[in-house]
Amino acid sequence: MPRLWAGIDAGKTHHHCVVIDQDGARVLSRKIANVEDDILALLADVVALADGGALVWATDLNQGGAALLIAVLAANGQSLLYIPGRTVHHAAGAYRGDGKTDAKDAGIIADQARMRRDLSPARGMDEIAVELRMLAGHRADLVADRTRAINRMRATLLEYFPALEAAFDYAQRKAALILLTQYQTPEQLRRAGVTRVTARLGKAGARLPEQIAQAAIDAAHTQHTVVAGQDAAAMIVRRLATEVLRLREEVEEVESQLEARFRRHRHAESLLSMPGFGPLLAAEFIAFTGGTLTVFESADRLAGISGVAPVPRDSGRVTGNLHRPKRYSRRLLRTCYLSAEVAARSHPASRAYYDRKRREGKSHKQAVLALARRRINVIWALLRDGTTFHQESPPATPTAA
Repeated sequence: MPRLWAGIDAGKTHHHCVVIDQDGARVLSRKIANVEDDILALLADVVALADGGALVWATDLNQGGAALLIAVLAANGQSLLYIPGRTVHHAAGAYRGDGKTDAKDAGIIADQARMRRDLSPARGMDEIAVELRMLAGHRADLVADRTRAINRMRATLLEYFPALEAAFDYAQRKAALILLTQYQTPEQLRRAGVTRVTARLGKAGARLPEQIAQAAIDAAHTQHTVVAGQDAAAMIVRRLATEVLRLREEVEEVESQLEARFRRHRHAESLLSMPGFGPLLAAEFIAFTGGTLTVFESADRLAGISGVAPVPRDSGRVTGNLHRPKRYSRRLLRTCYLSAEVAARSHPASRAYYDRKRREGKSHKQAVLALARRRINVIWALLRDGTTFHQESPPATPTAA
């Protein structure tokens, strides 16, 4: 039985630690800077207070500003529990007073660690999993920036040259973006002609330059009116097109780094053997689970954190009322959902299961989630045993006499 519980309200620049004993009485309350020397000094003082007895630490963050704290505690063999901030927020309502301070939150964290037995240990992530998490987050930011820039570019282009805005899918056609870095107005395109535009696109390395040039010239011939503000809008479109091309290159570079690091992970072969998983989705799965299943007691626990396991909301005579859980990893749900959706299209057994759920009256989204939940059991077994997925041959369909 632990003798002391240390709760830490983690922050960016400072942490607040409150230590309580078996009766819930405070024996220490201290604010420390988020630097190694202060964390080590706090650790030494708390260990001295424990005087050889068991000591449990708990915090409300498992990454970000708490990363150095977690690393120091792990390096010194300390037991650390993770209590999500939302849990701390709801638990605060059961304590006296409406005030909110870092010291009060740290005390609540320590008290919850003392009373509860269902808390999970802070997930220890291996080096490759940490790198994958950072790269996956950076890629998500770059993709969001690219989408935002494309939307702004299309909105600006729509104001003065709607035919060219509608001519291409700028999120998919790199050659169309290269075109906009050279030509932005109907006059420029008509003056250059198909031959010159094709030559410039080909020199820039665009794919299918003649097809792109012909579509752009056709759009230019549909508009001869000069819209007010065209020159300023054309300048903005050119700059945004250049920015989108740069972001595309950065996304491709990060994706190659993601794949290279993922293939060095011990679970890479197992996940890639699973239908629906490519290098990027599998890398995200490793990043969002920490690269290890030791903190997930079972496949059911992993499914619950992934958000693919429905939870009951029964009351009185109402039973069998299942709903999506409110507390789960959105990023892990996205990874499981997309991989299941790919498997439903490309893998015969997964497709058969998906079709069966559809025949039962489930919507597309419900059927994919049901498939994702079934796949969690397989993924769990593969990673637990360190094996790969082997597709069984489907049973032969009897021929009618």
